[in-house]
Amino acid sequence: MTGPEEGGGAGEHVTTRMWVIDRVEGMAAVLVADDDRSMVDVLLSHLPARVAEGTVLRVPQPDGEPHWHAARVDEEARQARLDEAETALDRLRRRDPGGDIKL
Repeated sequence: MTGPEEGGGAGEHVTTRMWVIDRVEGMAAVLVADDDRSMVDVLLSHLPARVAEGTVLRVPQPDGEPHWHAARVDEEARQARLDEAETALDRLRRRDPGGDIKL
């Protein structure tokens, strides 16, 4: 998801893009964009401290390119995603008749 966000000077809007850390591999994190599912590797040193798999980042893109050093952790978005996933799992569990699958 991208969208305008207040930033910079008075009345200036900066586009932000939502990214989720898919995994951490050594000194880099593999991030997935919300809007188009594109993936990118980013050095952990360019991201906020103590990020981990599942961390949701709101990244400003004032010139169309992600400014990783200015990324902010969005804990509310992460929790909302976890809640949504749990609701989906609950629905699937209720539909499961249980027992073994017979072919």
